[in-house]
Amino acid sequence: MTRIAPSTRSPRTQLRSLPAALLGLLACSLAQAGGFQLLEQNASGIGNAYAGSAAVADNASTIFFNPAGMTELRDREISLGGSLVDLSAEFTDRGSLTGPSSTLRGNGGDAGSTALVPNAYLSWRLSPQLWAGIGISAPFGLKTEYDDQWVGAAQALSFEVKTININPSLAFKVNDTLSVGAGVSYQKLDADYVRNISALGRPAAPLPLSTSTVRFKADDWSWGWNVGVLFKPSPDTRLGVSYRSAIKHSVAGNLRTSAPAPFGPAVEGIGDSDAYARIKLPETLILSAVQRVNPQWEVLGDVSWTRWNSIQDVLIMRTTSVATPRPGRSEDLAGGTAQTLEARFRNSWRVAVGANYNLNSAWTLKGGLAFDRTPVRGPETTLVSLPDANRTWLAVGAQWRPSADGRVDFGLTRILIKDADINNNQVAAGRGRVTGTYDSKLWVFGVQYSHAF
Repeated sequence: MTRIAPSTRSPRTQLRSLPAALLGLLACSLAQAGGFQLLEQNASGIGNAYAGSAAVADNASTIFFNPAGMTELRDREISLGGSLVDLSAEFTDRGSLTGPSSTLRGNGGDAGSTALVPNAYLSWRLSPQLWAGIGISAPFGLKTEYDDQWVGAAQALSFEVKTININPSLAFKVNDTLSVGAGVSYQKLDADYVRNISALGRPAAPLPLSTSTVRFKADDWSWGWNVGVLFKPSPDTRLGVSYRSAIKHSVAGNLRTSAPAPFGPAVEGIGDSDAYARIKLPETLILSAVQRVNPQWEVLGDVSWTRWNSIQDVLIMRTTSVATPRPGRSEDLAGGTAQTLEARFRNSWRVAVGANYNLNSAWTLKGGLAFDRTPVRGPETTLVSLPDANRTWLAVGAQWRPSADGRVDFGLTRILIKDADINNNQVAAGRGRVTGTYDSKLWVFGVQYSHAF
């Protein structure tokens, strides 16, 4: 992986003026989807398992999935929503190796969490053919947190990734059949990673050292872009294609150890120092279709591809030397590698189908089914911070129209996650081998309100 200098960018002045409460709420998007991508960019798509996401275009959240869809909206529309994601991830040990002097024991409890994934969108018709919009959402997020001193604590005690994505967009209606759209993304990424100090092969040490931790905390702002096309060959058929670019982040922050004197900052050759890591969040391509069969029935379909292989080995790099360099130890010098996270992701794909049934003028019922392939290659590259596996979505939902201008969407999804085997060997780095199986469960419930003016 190419080493680069840490980013010194800071948020633009106008972004600092966003309400602190809103930024704090958006930062709560911690629950993982396929990999650590969050599909919950609106609640209206949950009931269809996000089938037809780039072609539905029935509220302002189309800004995220396909900005060209704004040409299907009225003069001004807002959409506000949130998804409650409840993840359970429980590990069962099957022969992990921690070393004879290690105090690490146990399965770590439930590493999952319950989190809110909020979003907000506004679209505005500027002329008969031109629309503008802005969306605020959280396209990536992850949080795993284990009990102290569990068997894999030298690999991770907690791992947290949060994003905020601000996405202004434009859409142009070429004619009644074709619309195009584009947008830019200004995205913040926060990372917070905590693990125990390596224990394998270390002579018996006093309890304060054996329970000490290393923490990497960093953040970055960076830019990306997205484009989309909406094609309507007939009033009953919509086809959508959208592309969202990769975003390169260089998260800059610091490494801190909690080791007491006399061990101090030279433990593991990490020490207290400035640090950074480079990560390229993946690009995504979506192909969608919506077909009205008759006045009551509408069917939806979706195929998406995500280039996860942009994430291979993630290097946590020091940018200053440890406080007390050791003779002959080059890793104590500025610019050394503090740790390598070997993700080795592969590209992934997702397919979804769904249907809507118009019960009456006020209610539409929704359903959907999807299969999502994990980017994790297998047990050897499964990380304790991301125990991911293939998943199947079973979704139901409804839309209620209390007035001609307002819509309320509800969605509930049960995501069936295949048991994830892990055999992550970091013995050579002193962090042991974690061997076992994860049993994970995931529920998603969302509510969204959309209004046209």
